[in-house]
This record gives sequence, structure tokens and C-alpha cells, in this order.
Amino acid sequence: MTARLLTPALRPIFDQVVAGQRVTDDEALRLYGSNDLNGLGAIANVLRERKNGNVATYIHNQYINYANHCILSCQFCAFGAKKREAHAFEMSIDEIVEKARAGLKLGITEIHMVGGLHPTLKGEWYLELVSRLRALDPNFFVKAFTAVEIRHLASRIFKKPIRETLELLRAAGLCALTGGGAEIFAPEIRDQICRGKETAEEWWEVHRTWHEMGMRSTATMLYGHIETAAQRVDHLRRLRTWQDETRGFTGFIPFAFEAEGARPGVLQNIRHATAFEELKNLAIARIYLDNFDHITGYWVSLGLPLAQQALNYGVDDLHGTIMEEKIFHMAGATTPQHQSCAALEKAIREAGREPMQRDTWYRRIAPTWRPPAPAGELAVA
Repeated sequence: MTARLLTPALRPIFDQVVAGQRVTDDEALRLYGSNDLNGLGAIANVLRERKNGNVATYIHNQYINYANHCILSCQFCAFGAKKREAHAFEMSIDEIVEKARAGLKLGITEIHMVGGLHPTLKGEWYLELVSRLRALDPNFFVKAFTAVEIRHLASRIFKKPIRETLELLRAAGLCALTGGGAEIFAPEIRDQICRGKETAEEWWEVHRTWHEMGMRSTATMLYGHIETAAQRVDHLRRLRTWQDETRGFTGFIPFAFEAEGARPGVLQNIRHATAFEELKNLAIARIYLDNFDHITGYWVSLGLPLAQQALNYGVDDLHGTIMEEKIFHMAGATTPQHQSCAALEKAIREAGREPMQRDTWYRRIAPTWRPPAPAGELAVA
């Protein structure tokens, strides 16, 4: 879309973005009030192209959830469980390492690992888990734990300050933190959907400390429940401010709330965000978060066809192969649990972008997989 086809309400913001000027909170609210989806996409793509050219990336990774035993009972969460609940599970270190070993044979470069706030696992268990995973391959990225998991480990398990806890985990081989647990930062929303979880400031304390150690992490947003547009803008404003401070976030990954698995209460029977709303939220995130290099379209939440469309609305990354996703699917998601590298590359090409594999820190790398040999040809060992 050319600038002359934009609506009068969006044209000034388009001109600002082209000029490299930052969008204000009031302007972000105006964007949320707009129904000109293609206009929002046109503005978002100015930043996408400026930052990433025509390249869209993916990561060859594997998800592992080590346990879902959790001392919290968040309203939105269908994943966490008490030990005696039917859907509770816990994996041994040997089981986790064998899963990762099998993934490495397929070419994965990252293990993405989170769990609940387990009431009884010891600190030595976590350190052994991370060190044994990292020992599988010196180039293997272990991306693990949300901010609230780190706070749980620091206060209840290791009984050490957050920085010392992070230093122990890094020494064991931890390479990156996940962005989970951000939800919506507004305290009045957190009080209703995840009472007892960390505050926005406590979430940021963990990530800031990790960034100050020279490490990287992602940021997320769980939207499409009881939050307002103003509260979404507040969430984005905090992330942009914090990114100005440390530059430690690699990418932003928003995803829509899955209502089917919600616990009884305020979140039940909420209509899932529409495709229009999901593309709109991604585009606005790209426009507003001018200091984030990457916006990821999380295909587990979106579905791959919509994630592919999102590449025209400011998104430059489709996340990864994942292998086995539990959290969204236990909440009711009906998307696949796995995508092949070939499928992700095909989706990127069909959207008119150039596919490239990346690592955990969003750096472009050589492919770690081989496409199948054409019919009639033998694959080279």
C-alpha cells in the first residue's frame, strides 16, 4: 500500500514512522481504534523492512516442559497442576536429556524449557538438568525458565538473591531466559487473572538483572481477555522503556488468550481473538516497539496460515519447529504441535519473504537441516 492510500487518521503516523519518529501512547491508542488493517500493516512494514529487509526467520528448536506441578493457581492457566491432579506430570532428568539428544540428531539448535513453580525439586536438580543439556553440544542453546520461575528458584529453592541464582544457572549452561509470565502488566488485571504471581516490576527485575549480566531474553504479552486497549499500550510502553535501558530483549512475542482451559471465574466463556484482532495487535506492536528488532508471529497461537499472513503486518519471525507444545494445547489450542523446517520455509517464501534460520538470539545461521532429496535421487549421507 502506498502512503496516498492511507486513511487521513493514519497518514500522519505513517509520516512519523518514515521519518524515524517515535509513536506516542495517545497515537498508539488511535491505532487500536482504527479498523484500517491494511493501513496498519503498511505502517508496520516500514519498520519491518528497515530493520530486517525482506528476510523472515525461524528457529529449529524443541519445547520441553519438565513438570507442571505448581504452587500457584492462575485463572488463565490450564497447564499448572497440584501433584494429585489427573493432568499433573513430572519428567526425570534422564528423560529430558534423551528427548534433547533425539532432537539434536534432527538438527535442533535450542531447547526451550519451562515448567510450573514446583514445590519440592531441589536446586541441584535444576543445575544438573541445565548442565547435562548443555553438555550434549557446546553450541546448543538452553533457553529456559520464566521470570516467576527464577524468582521461585531464588526465594524458595536456592534461597539466594536473584543475581546469584542467575549466575549459578548461567555457570551451569543457561543461555537465555524465556519471556513468559508477562501476561498484561497492569496490576488490576494481574490481580484478577494471576493473583500471587510476580508484579510487572518483579518480572522486569529478573530480566534487567539477566541483561546486566550480558545475556538476552524475549518479551511477551497475553492479550484478548479482560484487558483494555489502554492496558495493552501500558504493557508496550513498559517494554519499550525497559528496552531503552538495557537493549537486552531479542524479540517480542504476543499471543492470544485461550479461554477453553480457563479456571472457573472471570475468564470463562471469553471469545477468542479474531484473526483481524491478532494481525492488528501484531502490527501495532511493530509500530510502537521501535527499539525491538524482531516481532514474532507465534504460529502455535495463530496457526501457520495466519502467522504467514502476519509477515505482511510487521512480523519478521515465525518462531520455531517446537516439536511438542503443551501449555497452549492443554488450554484448548487446536493448532499442530510441530512444524518442520521445510513447512516454515515454504510459508515464508509464499508470503514473498526470504527464509533464514536463526539462533536463540535471533542471529541468522546456516541451516541445520536438509530438505528431502527429489524423487528418484538418493540423499547424500
